[in-house]
Amino acid sequence: MAKLFLVPTPIGNLEDMTIRAIRLLKEADLILAEDTRKTQILCRHYEIRNKIISYHAFNEHHQLPGIIEKLKSGTTIALVTDAGTPSISDPGFLLVRECIREGLPVECLPGATALIPALVNSGFSSDRFVFEGFLPHKKGRQTRLSELSTEKRTMIFYESPHRLVKTLEQFSLVFGPGRLASVSRELTKIYEEKTRNSLKDLVGFYQGKTVKGEVVIVVEGRQED
Repeated sequence: MAKLFLVPTPIGNLEDMTIRAIRLLKEADLILAEDTRKTQILCRHYEIRNKIISYHAFNEHHQLPGIIEKLKSGTTIALVTDAGTPSISDPGFLLVRECIREGLPVECLPGATALIPALVNSGFSSDRFVFEGFLPHKKGRQTRLSELSTEKRTMIFYESPHRLVKTLEQFSLVFGPGRLASVSRELTKIYEEKTRNSLKDLVGFYQGKTVKGEVVIVVEGRQED
């Protein structure tokens, strides 16, 4: 029976592909890619010449029935996103859920994801943590932050570079300016940057700076009074 493989791809450094991931992308009948242009760069690097079609947040509902039919007909499919593990703040969840409903086999390979190196590099407790991904931009954002204000576990957030300072300012108001946090960006790339300080000082550090690349913010959990 055909299978859906979720294949993690590097978050920056192309050398972070696993041998198995390369083999499966070469063996798959079809590759689903969040951005075919970015995936083509990866495929050229590893001499992967399989057919690639677009599958992203704006077309996944439309594409879903056809992909399920391909799997039922015996097509082996590999799903990749721009970087990291599919379904982690990226497309993948809907397709996996539908495959499970239809009794179609799914397998996710272990591999790259930005949240784990950012967490370990932060120096904060990593035995228990919560991953929040991207917070809502408007509706529900303040409610979620209020809920997290008493969270004792280490918290991990994804953020876009142009919203970094605003988010750090909000965190400072909710968690307190003295709460320690870590900002990681451009992980595994040439200009990788990791900054650890109080939220207040992180706001000051990044104000006026041009920030590029996806950002991971790790916030220390609330300490016992």
